[in-house]
Amino acid sequence: MATAERIEAAAGLVHGAIGASPQICWPLLSERLGTETWVKHENHLPTGAFKVRGGLTYVARLRQEQPDIRGVIAATRGNHGQSIAFAARQFGLPCVVTVPHGNSRSKNAAMRAYGAELIETGHDFQATYEATQAIAESRKLHFVRSFHSWLLDGVATYGWELMRAVPDLVTIYVPIGLGSGICSTIQARDALGLKAEIVGVVSDNAAAYALSFEAGKLVSTNSADTIADGVACRVPVQEALDIIWRGAARIIRVGEDEIRSAMRAYFADTHNAAEGAGATPLAAALKDQQRKPGKVGLILSGGNVDNDVYAKVLSEV
Repeated sequence: MATAERIEAAAGLVHGAIGASPQICWPLLSERLGTETWVKHENHLPTGAFKVRGGLTYVARLRQEQPDIRGVIAATRGNHGQSIAFAARQFGLPCVVTVPHGNSRSKNAAMRAYGAELIETGHDFQATYEATQAIAESRKLHFVRSFHSWLLDGVATYGWELMRAVPDLVTIYVPIGLGSGICSTIQARDALGLKAEIVGVVSDNAAAYALSFEAGKLVSTNSADTIADGVACRVPVQEALDIIWRGAARIIRVGEDEIRSAMRAYFADTHNAAEGAGATPLAAALKDQQRKPGKVGLILSGGNVDNDVYAKVLSEV
């Protein structure tokens, strides 16, 4: 559990490497939602997404506990891999990242630019994830999975920043991939003693966490085909679900057209690029019939979207 003391310590490390991200109240976005709306701009971080926070705290802890470590490996659709590659370079470790075939070209290029060796394997994230264990064992690399308490320590710093700056938020919408974002936001809220409702968001096409939340047990899906690759999960993590069940108000599913519309709305109202996963909170807030009156927080988790994909989305009516 990320306590106030652990989050404060993580913030010292994170802010020393990348600084804090802004939270901005955009007038046009507030008009669109009919209430004061604050966006947490994780798309403004050096890697273009929130996960770098967790990568820094994880690799720092790993270096401390295993000083002779040979290197790290991570399975990713892009943002987790960028975070580990960025952190590994900071701490002088070799890094390998594995991605599905057909992964985002811009995310692949960014991971290579941070010094990572990139391996394409598997048809989707889950297949890549399963193949990575064998690669880690054969090359004697430490496998950095996408959900771990050391990651949560760092990721919790974005919720910490947001809720310290705007402590009277009533509802905060957070995308759910494997769960580090929403779980760390819950932990930051609880550490600060605040009462904001935390609402998770998934794609209709990658609904494993919503199905699991509703069923009260792990539910996997056969596919996770969505423009929001950051939430393209089909096998949930039990540890994440335990935190979500205790601390989230609900999970909302949004459709592909709603995600694309939210990507366009972000550009129209704020001139910010939001990748599919980063746009899901806005899509959810726009359709949430249970939203209470009061200030809204949106986690714009990342802006790493390929040019051709984004151009097509913006051109749609």
